[in-house]
Amino acid sequence: MTSMPVHGTWEPRPAARWEDAFLSGNGHHGALVFGDPDDDRTVVTHHTLVRPGDGDERDRMPPRLADGLSDLQDRLLSGDLTAAEGFTDGRPLQWVRSFHPAFQVRLRRPHTDRDRHGYRRTLDFATGVAEAVCADRTSRVFVSRADDVIVQYVTGPGLTLDITLDHHLPGAPAGLGVGHGAVLTPDGALLSLRARYPGSDLAYTGVTLAVVTGGRTVLAPPCVQVEGARSVLLLTRVRRHTGEADVVAEGRALRDLLDRGRPRGDDVPSGGRPRGDDVPSEGRPWYDDVLAGGPRPYDDAPHQGRRPYDDLLARHLPPHRTAYERVTLDLAADPAERALPGSELLTRPRSAALLERLFAAGRYHLLSSSGLFPPRLTGLWTGDWDTAWSGAFTNDANLNLQTACAAAAALPEVTGALAALIRRQLPDWRDNARAVFGTRGVVAPAHTDGESGHTYHFSREYPLHLWTAGADWLLKPLVDHDEIHGERDPRTAAALAEVALFYEDFLTRADTEGRLVVVPSYSPENRPANASWGAVDAAMDLSAARHALLTAAAYHPEHADRWRALADRLPPHRINADGALAEWARPDLEDSYDHRHLSHLYGVWPLDEITPYDTPDLAAAAHRALELRGTENDSAHGHLHHALIAARLRDGERVADALGRVLDGDFFHASLMSAHYPRRDVYNADAAHTLPAVLIEALVQSTPDRLVLFPAPLPAYPSGRLRGVRTRFGAVLDLTWSPDGATAVLRPTRTHRIDLRTSAGAEPLDLVAGEDRVLSLKAR
Repeated sequence: MTSMPVHGTWEPRPAARWEDAFLSGNGHHGALVFGDPDDDRTVVTHHTLVRPGDGDERDRMPPRLADGLSDLQDRLLSGDLTAAEGFTDGRPLQWVRSFHPAFQVRLRRPHTDRDRHGYRRTLDFATGVAEAVCADRTSRVFVSRADDVIVQYVTGPGLTLDITLDHHLPGAPAGLGVGHGAVLTPDGALLSLRARYPGSDLAYTGVTLAVVTGGRTVLAPPCVQVEGARSVLLLTRVRRHTGEADVVAEGRALRDLLDRGRPRGDDVPSGGRPRGDDVPSEGRPWYDDVLAGGPRPYDDAPHQGRRPYDDLLARHLPPHRTAYERVTLDLAADPAERALPGSELLTRPRSAALLERLFAAGRYHLLSSSGLFPPRLTGLWTGDWDTAWSGAFTNDANLNLQTACAAAAALPEVTGALAALIRRQLPDWRDNARAVFGTRGVVAPAHTDGESGHTYHFSREYPLHLWTAGADWLLKPLVDHDEIHGERDPRTAAALAEVALFYEDFLTRADTEGRLVVVPSYSPENRPANASWGAVDAAMDLSAARHALLTAAAYHPEHADRWRALADRLPPHRINADGALAEWARPDLEDSYDHRHLSHLYGVWPLDEITPYDTPDLAAAAHRALELRGTENDSAHGHLHHALIAARLRDGERVADALGRVLDGDFFHASLMSAHYPRRDVYNADAAHTLPAVLIEALVQSTPDRLVLFPAPLPAYPSGRLRGVRTRFGAVLDLTWSPDGATAVLRPTRTHRIDLRTSAGAEPLDLVAGEDRVLSLKAR
């Protein structure tokens, strides 16, 4: 691992808590790796593992309230500030189904067989391999993006191990029906664990194939005992299902992975080594040659073929490493600090090396948790069945914050995962629109477990069923992706049309001046100081409706006139008596400032509706609103949302302050995964995944027609290099800076004129596809 100080992390001892376990994942399966050589535990997770719901499934459908909508609108518009409290079907608060771990693969060795001398565990972000090394053994774990399997490879002289699949994890329900299996086959030992949820036909089954080299393997159900082996290769998958799983077929599928890409016998030179010039280059990891299309290594094992582990890793590396290495950040950190273990580096919150490592870890964890779904509140990982807030996708803030860097930080895999979630749930979004509002089109829920997109999680204090901005908010990253790549995805276009259709049917009320009124309206997750939670003309709803209609019009010219006319009738944002952009545009609704959410500033970030360049008066009002906003409960997402908005408003001091609150607040575990609250309270991916977006936004911002360099510079980091950032006008950007000045290199894929903004002012910049453009900036 030649670049471990920046592109990885390490610890001098095993993880004692699952929160400190190193993480690997491929967007489907996840692994939490403790790295204890005496009791080697790897917790297995999968995005589909959510507990079946309790109660009647009808309670998981959207409430049928459309017949009462007109009356509610009348009451709200007449000044009844509590009218929305009764707009419900009377059901109690119903949480979405909870995400949970599957089991842990456990390798225990006898007390007499222990030597921890020279222990070190590492996580290589570029490969996704978590490794634990001590004097007499090495264990490596990764989750393959190519084969969708958890791979663990243990080597050492005379390995003696008990291998089990253990479901005993914190919070596991007492009524979980668990059955174990263990058989010896010609291909290796096959272990299985089936767990049936209490009171349900649903179950999940995990299967592990253990391929042992040397020594002796015996069954001791539910364990497999290995004595005197040279290596043990474990392949693990888990599947959620109804009925029975075919364990034999699952085992055969795992065995087939070992033959994939295996050379024929006559292709392998005697002794198992590569021929002549096939020897990997000196001084470079062998997988560098693999990525370059060169040779693959062989070991000296008697089978005279390459190690199956090497084949598995070689297939995994191209999709993972290529994605990870597209963007890097170098802050010219002290090499001595770069070499520190993560837990030690976290005690130096102002260290450039810490920010480098958190940036790299954030992109790594975001990529690793995105595939079948985008990241949950806990990414793809948990070691406890009692996951906070159900380990769900919280759509009204957290999901978009976690994926905020995906476009600029060149992770289309993340945007693709978000797009896949949206497309699967569009039929449910249509149900929400019809049931609650009686309209065509779509309305997104504020929470989802990934299975259902229906709106059913709401209460009097959180009337999330009244939130109409969600579809535009969730589709915005897909629009950014299209702008970067210069092509409009027809599936995104179709979804945007459905959002516009919703607004056509929903925006039917107008004020005395003929301006449309958004009623009912909800600003997640706040309420006016003088009113109840459901209100009128929330700023986020106004921004979302305007943006959705105008964006849909751009994608669908045949409907553009109709949708633009509707957008033009929406009321403007209001500036309140404090000089701040009001959270509700109605003058009779008073602001509540001490709240973690900043929904009303949606027009600033991620939209470009309010900018210092195009709407300076509104930008000043938005900045005043940001100044007045409290931190409420010090949640990580609140601080970093604040930082993203401050960066758009060119306030570097406020960005640094918000970032400092997270770095000073002990939000990060030794795994470099984060917590929701200070002092590592409640495992949560918001800070880990959002932090890279904050750093990019402070250095580079783009729209389809504008580039802003150093909009919110951070003086604490006077030198550095950000490489590979994608812009929404179709160029890749490398940015280098020092106290003497800065250089930006643009590699455009489209010919286009943009507006360049720097500390020196504004100027037009002509870009030609395929021609690099170098910009030199004077010292700030």
